[in-house]
Amino acid sequence: MVRRRRPPGKKQEKAIVIHRILLAALLAGLAVLAAAAQPAPRREAIRIGILSDLSGSFADVAGPGSVVAAQLAVEDFGGRAAGLPVRILSGDHQNRADTGSALARRWFDTEGVDAVVDLPNSAIALAVGEVARSANRVALVTAAVASRLTGDACSPNLIHYALDTWSMSNVPSRALVQAGGETWFYVTADYAFGHDLEKQSMDAVTRAGGKVLGAVRHPLGTTDFSAVLLQAQASRAKVVALANSQADFINGMKQTAEFGVARRGQRVVGLAVYVSDIVSLGLEATQGASVVGNWYWDLNDGTRGFARRFGERMGGRMPTDLQANVYAAVTHFLRAADALGGAADGRAVVARMKAMPTQDAIFGGGMIRADGRRISPVYLFTVKAPADSSGRYDVYRVEREVPAEEAYRPLEQGGCPLSRGG
Repeated sequence: MVRRRRPPGKKQEKAIVIHRILLAALLAGLAVLAAAAQPAPRREAIRIGILSDLSGSFADVAGPGSVVAAQLAVEDFGGRAAGLPVRILSGDHQNRADTGSALARRWFDTEGVDAVVDLPNSAIALAVGEVARSANRVALVTAAVASRLTGDACSPNLIHYALDTWSMSNVPSRALVQAGGETWFYVTADYAFGHDLEKQSMDAVTRAGGKVLGAVRHPLGTTDFSAVLLQAQASRAKVVALANSQADFINGMKQTAEFGVARRGQRVVGLAVYVSDIVSLGLEATQGASVVGNWYWDLNDGTRGFARRFGERMGGRMPTDLQANVYAAVTHFLRAADALGGAADGRAVVARMKAMPTQDAIFGGGMIRADGRRISPVYLFTVKAPADSSGRYDVYRVEREVPAEEAYRPLEQGGCPLSRGG
């Protein structure tokens, strides 16, 4: 006779369930301990991505030259940091914020990139800054000029090396008013960037004791500046400020020469000009104009040495200040990464970069403030006359060196939470 097993009672069922739960918890705990016992995967390299405009409107001022500047910085550092080889990647954001953000995210998430550098185009820099924050990696903005990067959009993962619209407007405005240029007229590109340059310059002129006589705005991409330049001449202002950039500046500046603005006693100042713009236009069209920058290739032996090496790889071209910023940013990043043993924690690396004074062969010494602003001296340049130039890239004479503590927006005025310890 077969004896049937009695089904388990409620107490037995409860005991079985508890036993299974305890067994599952034990197995899960053992798995966690086993995983913790495994050594962390060894990093194979420190990777730096140069995210730039490689073929569009920013290619001359940043672009391929920024990649070369990064390579030179890595070579000068010895090619390794924290015992790891340093690799340089490059990518083209095509002047699209979505493209730039997607590439940065892929680099951070799947390709092990530790820092993204360059970022011409402020919309892209702001977007990639947020990607770096969420991924806890590093964004080193060496080309975009938005003041927001160290203002309301500041980040513990971001450092801003390029001049911003505050410095580009305030430095020449104060200096020229103090030098006798008391009255100003503006030729302004009619979009947010131009408006920002115009407003900040007007405020600086007024604070310095000067007077704004008027302004006229032109559409982005204007080729005929005759009407606006006639208004500038009619104002009889001592200074005509071009609050525009790139093709708009080039077209406007060329026509100021054709209209004889400078010959009739008005000083022309470009608020957002790069040395490549002056080289493109030539000294006949630009002589006597005032421009601002945080670096120039012919300042001293260190800058000239870097420029010579850069030119050997760039067909004789001299570096822009944006490309020099890349060299400085990569150098300081590698110093911080080396000090931290190659740590991939972006916030920790940026904090170390802020704690260490900046020092390199082409900018000399400086510092990074709590809001992420790298500060160093800024220069007001005057464009040379053709007779005073020794070659194609010999275009600037230093008019004034503005100390770092005067050249940037005061920390308390930017609205960055980090400046308040937040």
